[in-house]
This record gives sequence, C-alpha cells and structure tokens, in this order.
Amino acid sequence: MTHGAMRTKPGAMPTAFLLALAQLGDPRILRVLVKSLAVTLALFAVLAGAGWWGLDRLLSGLGLLEAKLGQVAGVRGFIALVIVLISGWLLWRVLALAVLQFFADEVVEAVEARHYPEALARARPLGLPEELRQGLKGAGRALLFNLIALPFALILLITGVGTALVFFVVNAVLLGRELNDMVWLRHRHLPDAPSPLGGRRRIALGVVAAALLSVPFVNLLAPVLGAAMATHLVHRKGANDHAA
Repeated sequence: MTHGAMRTKPGAMPTAFLLALAQLGDPRILRVLVKSLAVTLALFAVLAGAGWWGLDRLLSGLGLLEAKLGQVAGVRGFIALVIVLISGWLLWRVLALAVLQFFADEVVEAVEARHYPEALARARPLGLPEELRQGLKGAGRALLFNLIALPFALILLITGVGTALVFFVVNAVLLGRELNDMVWLRHRHLPDAPSPLGGRRRIALGVVAAALLSVPFVNLLAPVLGAAMATHLVHRKGANDHAA
C-alpha cells in the first residue's frame, strides 16, 4: 500500500471512536472519568454561582429592570440565571478540556497499555509543571479565540444558527489541537517534531469532539472519549507512516 493510501485510509475516525467507546468500562478510564467530571462540575458550579451573583448585583445596581417590568419579583435573578446558563453552555467545553489536561496522561496511558504497549514503553512522562503549563496554555488559547469569535457570533444572532456555528467551528479547531497534543507531546523525539496527524485529521477529530460536547449528558464523557480517540489516531497514523 502506498504512503498516500495509508494517509487517506478510510474508517480511521469511526474505528478510533468505537475503540474509545469500548474502553469506557476500563477501571483506569472510569477513575479518570469520575475525577475529571467531579472537578469540572465543582468548578462549573462555583463559576456559575459567582457569575449569577455578579450579574444579579450588576442588574440591581442599574436600577432599571424592576421599573420596566413592574417590580416583578425574581425577574432580575431569572435573567441573570439565563445569561449564566447560556455562558456556561458555551464555556463548558473550555472548562472540561482544561480539567482533562491534568488527567490526560492517565487516559492516554490506559489506551496505550491495552492497545499500544510498545509506544507506552517509549513515552516520556510530562511531569506536573509541564502538564500545568500545557493546561493553562490550552485554556488561555480557548478563552482568547472564543472572545475573538464573540463579536462575530453576536452579529450572527439574527440568523438563528450562525452564533452556534461560529463557536462550533472555533472550538472544533481548538479541540483538535489540544487532543492531539495530549498524546503527541509524550512521544515526540524533538520539541519541533511534527505530529503524525495532519491539519485536516486534527480538525476532523475536533469536529467529532465538539459534536459530542454539544449533546447533553454525552458531553460529560466527551473529553475522555476525545483523548482516547486522539491516542488511537496518533499511534495508528504513526504506525502506518512508519510502515510506508
């Protein structure tokens, strides 16, 4: 099989997804899932509570809302809650992925132990400082690009779907990069060594992860599934390139 055929081998993404899904019952994966989900939900609750309180105080300070709505009790708090929930929906993927950065090694190692033991033996531990640095960089990139996209998303509110589409595309690109780096940083032999996954494959991975993060309840599993999928894609692509 030629190198080009290897590179465009069909079915890589569905295969990676099915393998990741099949390993959700692995005790090592379950431990990471429970830990990352608990931390993510706790942080989300704290941020949502603080955001609601801040917005409620801001609306109260403006002193206009009650007058316009006939002093309807609770309206101010309800509006603040709606704003927080919408913001939380948009930022959930940022928060979930940032938390997963701190547990990513455990997901990748569990997948490698079952499917790619030789790769696991060659991997280098990142260590807490590098994991922290990568996690903060990823969260920073996500916040920056989402803020850049925000004005365009607001303009597209009139379309009904344009706003959601803008955030979906932006986060798909970001997710593809972050999930790839979770795996590849442990295996690259040089700091500037290119990943086996090209730009299109990373974006495709990000699209799948972003789609999973958009589905209620499934979004709780999406970060771990994404990290497992990235592990399969990186190692299978790397093995194909090496064989070619």
